[in-house]
Formats: sequence, structure tokens, C-alpha cells
Amino acid sequence: MNPLKIGDKTARVPLIQGGMGVGISLGNLAGTVAQQGGIGIISTAQIGLREPDFDAHPSEANLRAIRKEMEKARAISPDGLIGYNIMVALKDYKQHVAAAVEAGADLIISGAGLPTELPGLTAGSPTKIAPIVSTEKSAKVILKYWSRKYHRTADLVVIEGPKAGGHLGFKEEELEHYSPEIYEQEIKKIIETVRGFADEYQTEIPVVIAGGIYDAGDVPRAMALGAEGVQVASRFVTTQECDADIRYKEAYLNASREDIVIVKSPVGMPGRAILNPFMKRVMLGEKIEHTPCHRCLARCNPAEIPYCITDSLIRAARGDVEEALLFCGADAYRAERMETVKEVIDSLF
Repeated sequence: MNPLKIGDKTARVPLIQGGMGVGISLGNLAGTVAQQGGIGIISTAQIGLREPDFDAHPSEANLRAIRKEMEKARAISPDGLIGYNIMVALKDYKQHVAAAVEAGADLIISGAGLPTELPGLTAGSPTKIAPIVSTEKSAKVILKYWSRKYHRTADLVVIEGPKAGGHLGFKEEELEHYSPEIYEQEIKKIIETVRGFADEYQTEIPVVIAGGIYDAGDVPRAMALGAEGVQVASRFVTTQECDADIRYKEAYLNASREDIVIVKSPVGMPGRAILNPFMKRVMLGEKIEHTPCHRCLARCNPAEIPYCITDSLIRAARGDVEEALLFCGADAYRAERMETVKEVIDSLF
């Protein structure tokens, strides 16, 4: 097992814990993963949900919580690698990036759109930056843009495949097209593109594969395609250290293969989640009442959305699993028991 090197930063275990938004991957999980030698990732999506003023002042609560969760993670792992996942789709994207840099992020991973502004927002800081891409086309677009506008390239690239959880970087018809064998060819094309930019800048750009990485057999398959590491999310939900409510974790343990479905999100992207009474109502066309706007997404018309993604994900984080959006990866149904972070990492490697 080779360490994962991102410029001058090195993770002993070539593993990134995937960012899981709205209260699932916060300081406790990220700090524990970093302590065990991987890279722990805090999601900034509505990170301030537990702040007392969140409903009245969500932007301020989120920025405050970005700092607090890093402090929590650093208390667990003072010297480990800890970063943030920041969605491009967030209304306060720029402010979240600035707060993450100020908090001392080792790495910012950014997806849910192309992070065109990320190099400029992190310029002059030691924070490493990584776009999430799903196709050769998206990799070429973002790396060419960064090269042309900022005269730099990525420090790391995350390839997120069709078996990932949460929002997916594919259209629904593409999800049906990409069998594992076909998508492996896409991964090879993406890696070839990344290697071209690495050569141009005379540097190393490690590639990490995400989506469907669940057991020890998946890791060598990812490495054989040319990756330097893997990103894993769903496996960490059913750990003792995960920041989610115990009822959220139990929903994973109780899910069957048939319960995991592709859903439509107000963000405008397909997503993967556990089928529950809430999602059945949405899929039947019911429009779910929601609270006043939390101003989370740059493009959202509260009058038109079928349901509020913030409301539904906050209910998930708080354990109201029957009336919530329960994002998960394609293999989440395989979880059979609660584990520790150490047990998960040991089992993968």
C-alpha cells in the first residue's frame, strides 16, 4: 500500500473519506479518519444546522460551524490531513471556501458543478484543491479552464462514478449506459487527460476513484486502473464515529438492495437514496410543504421545487428517517453491523 501524496502533503493510507452533506460527515468522523492515516473530509453543506441561530441566520451559522468542526477534528487528529467538501451549487460557495482556508483546510474537494473559481479563491494559501469529475469531458473542461485562467492545475482529481451516493454528475440515461466495464474505460480516459496536464506542469496529479468502493476487492481494482487512491463514503455512515443520528445509521442497516433508488433532487441532478415513505410521496408527484427558504442553493425557486432539500436532509441528520431524504451509495444495503472507522479502513486495505 503506497501512501497518497498530494504535493507536500502525505496520507499514510491512500483513502479519502467522502464528504456527506448536512450533518453526516463533520468533525468527529473526519478527525477519526485522519487519525487512522486517511484524509478526513467535512462537508460544509448546511454545516451549521445545529447552531442555535441557524433558522434565522443560516449563512452566519454555517460559517461559524466550518471553523468549529475543524477545531473538533483537529482535537482528534492534530497532525492528520483534514479537508472540506464544498458544493459549487451553494449560494455562499465563495464564503465557504474562504472560511475553509482560514480554518486551515489541507484540501478542498469541490463538485456539484464545475469549480471554475476555486484556484482564485484559494490563491496564496497552502490548501490543496481537487475538482470532482465524472466524465472525460468534464475533466478536460475544468483542467483547461484552470490552466488558461489561473496558469495552474489541480493538486488532486476525484473521479466519481455512477455508483456513488448523493448527487451524481450524470444524466439519468447516462446512469443506464455506464455498466462497470464501460465506465472503467471512461476512468482510463479521464486519467489519461489528467496525466497530460501533469506532464504539462511537470508535476504529479494523483487521481482518486469514488463510487462503489466498498470492500477489499474494490481497492486493487481501482488501483489497477491507474488511480493512486480511493474515496469511500457509505461505509463510514455505519461507524460509531459518524456524526449522523443513530436512526440514520440504522436505515442503512435495514435497507435492502431494492430500497436503493435513483431520485430527482431540487438541485437539478439525479441522486441515489433509500426509498422511504417521504421519497414515495415525492415520486408520486406530491409537492411537500417546506419551511422558509434557507438560502442554500444559488439556483433555487422555492415556489417551484417539489420539496426543500435542506429540510429533508436536516430531518435525515436528526433521525426523522421516514420523512427525510436518505442519500446513500449503490452498495449501502450491504451494511450489516455497526463498525469503527479503524475496522472499516482495516477491512478495505
